[in-house]
Amino acid sequence: MISSDDGIPDELELPIDGTLDLHLFSPKDLGTLIPDYLELCREKDILLVRIIHGRGSGTLRKTVHSLLSRCDFAVSWHLATGDSSGAGATVVTLLPKL
Repeated sequence: MISSDDGIPDELELPIDGTLDLHLFSPKDLGTLIPDYLELCREKDILLVRIIHGRGSGTLRKTVHSLLSRCDFAVSWHLATGDSSGAGATVVTLLPKL
């Protein structure tokens, strides 16, 4: 469950399916949301994850990439430039859980 105070229901059931859309969350929640979500993906053996941050000014993308650089099990990441998401999403490759 995810808690939020920005108009989103107090508890939001977040599917662990390899796609995380950050439009539903406050930027202050990302420091725990992103690593926790990636860890849950690893537990389900989902090792390729799309994080949707939008195009905008690039601030949210930079925050996502900064958080990924601190995540030991994020092997690599790149903008999803080959599909309709373009620069509005980042694709992350995760290490499998041992």
